[in-house]
Parts: sequence; C-alpha cells; structure tokens
Amino acid sequence: MESVNEFLITERSCSDDEAGLSVGLANISAEVPGVEANRDKIRRAVELFAERGVNIAVFPEFCLSGYFWDAREDCLPYMQAAVVEEHRSWIGQELQPLVDGDLEAIVLNGLTPAAEPERFLNRTFIVGREPDYLADENTYDKVFLPGIEKEYTESGRDDRLVVETRHGRLGFTTCYDYLFSALLREYATVAEVDAIVQLASWRAAGRRDYPGMNTRTDSYYGDLWDMVVPAASATNQVWTIACNAVGRHGVSGARFWGGSGIWAPSGLCLIQASRTSEELVIVHNVDVRGEQDEEHDDFDYGFDFKEIYRPMGDGSTFTRDLSG
Repeated sequence: MESVNEFLITERSCSDDEAGLSVGLANISAEVPGVEANRDKIRRAVELFAERGVNIAVFPEFCLSGYFWDAREDCLPYMQAAVVEEHRSWIGQELQPLVDGDLEAIVLNGLTPAAEPERFLNRTFIVGREPDYLADENTYDKVFLPGIEKEYTESGRDDRLVVETRHGRLGFTTCYDYLFSALLREYATVAEVDAIVQLASWRAAGRRDYPGMNTRTDSYYGDLWDMVVPAASATNQVWTIACNAVGRHGVSGARFWGGSGIWAPSGLCLIQASRTSEELVIVHNVDVRGEQDEEHDDFDYGFDFKEIYRPMGDGSTFTRDLSG
C-alpha cells in the first residue's frame, strides 16, 4: 500500500495476461453537504486510475452528493441542486477528457429528477467515449429502495442494464438491489453476464441479538455484505466488482461499511478494501470470461438450474418443469 495525492492505494495483478481487465475501485466517502469537494475527490481519483492503466473506474452510490438524511427541509433542496444534470459541464470538461488511452469508462452514481415533483431516480451511469452518458443504454435506475430512500426516490422502470465490453458482459446493480436473488439470477441465466458491477452506500450498523445462543452483532448490515456478496457470486457463477462508500455521514453520523472488492465466480474474495478508511484499489489483468468458463467446467449452476426450471414469458420468471 502506498499514499499518493491524499489517497492510500493498493495495487495488485490477478494474472500475467495483460489483455485482462484492469479495475479501479474508489472505496471513498462523500462529503455531506459538499458537492464541490466530492467532485474534486472523484477527479483526483480518476486521474490516478488513468495514470495506473485502469480500464474501468468504479465509484460508490451517491458519490456526487452523499446520502439522504432525515431533515427534509434541508436535504431535499440540497439533493435537487446536486442532480446529475447539474454536473454535465463538469463531467464534460474534467472527466470525459480523461477517458482516453487505457481508461475506457468511469462508473458514477447520482440522482436525477423523476416525473413526480420532489422525487428522484437513483441513477448509475457510465461516462465513456461517447458524449451521451445519460442515454438509456448507459444508465441503470435502482430498482429496490430501502428505508429513507422510499421517501425521496422511485423504483427504476428497467430491471437490468447489460453492457458488452471487450472484456466481457457486465450487469449493474445498486446497493439494496444485490439482496434480491431473482434479479441476480436474471443477470446470470437470462442476460448471461460475466460480471455484476455493484455500486453501494451500504451501511455498517444494525443490531441482531440472540441471547439464548450468546450471539450478538452491532454491525449486522456490514456482516451481511461480507456474507451475501461471496455467496451470490458463487451460486450465480459471476464475478462481482463491488464499490461501497466508507466513513461516516456528515449530518446523520451513519457509518458506511466500505469493504469494496472483487469476488471471483467461485465466490472467493480476491481483494477487499478497508472498512474504515478511504482507499483506492486497483487490480490488473482480470480474466473475466476465462475464469467463468473454468467454473462452468466444474459445476454449471446455470445449466443445471435450466434443466429443472423453465422460463416463462421473457425469461425473467421461471417455473418448475415437471413434464419429464
């Protein structure tokens, strides 16, 4: 680990094959309020990723604005002023020129106005070499909404975003989405993605107490992140490239779990960032397609699932096939 331009950087190589994917994960916190500070941090991180030969740079959910808080009279106008559309000039002048050479895409997340007044869509978007990064083919609107997000945001109308790259097929989820196995199964068995890119502001705190078994945790949600991501990667045989926020919310004090990382289709975690501190994680030469093929040579969960269940309609729903 080294320190460069106020960032701790961890850099590794997954293999010697330089044709593989190089990923940059920004395990960072967002200032609240502090749009300008967030922009500056994102730009500096992208510059470092570009210098280090990263192909795809991934940032956490709410990286531009920071997360919601309870005081609606303060939170709502702040979020309205921080919507993605307000960043167009900055993105065009400062970020898009960096998408050159090895760097192919920057994955960001922010809010965009919904049809209903004072409501938003939670939008993940891909800044690439094409000018219109808010086009439908470059955006994903969060589907599942927890807690306070239901007060401000609406569920996305499209359930999936699949992007074909020279490294493999990528699907996208946002935070809470990842807990819903049906969505992940659709990505794996219907869209046949090689990797799921998960952006999150996944919190740490959450109490679960089982006194009869002398078992308790005050970091239930964080523990869940460390359990669910490897299990879902393994059972769906896909890579998970996950970027989570870290640190404390500037208004509410809520703590985010961090722990950004890369999980192989076997479910094994190859690298994971700090749960308490900001850190840029760079992993070179990830064989996205090849490693997934090797997993299929052992157990092919997708094929075995389809032997028992048959698709209905567009293939997003399955039912047990008892005909044979």
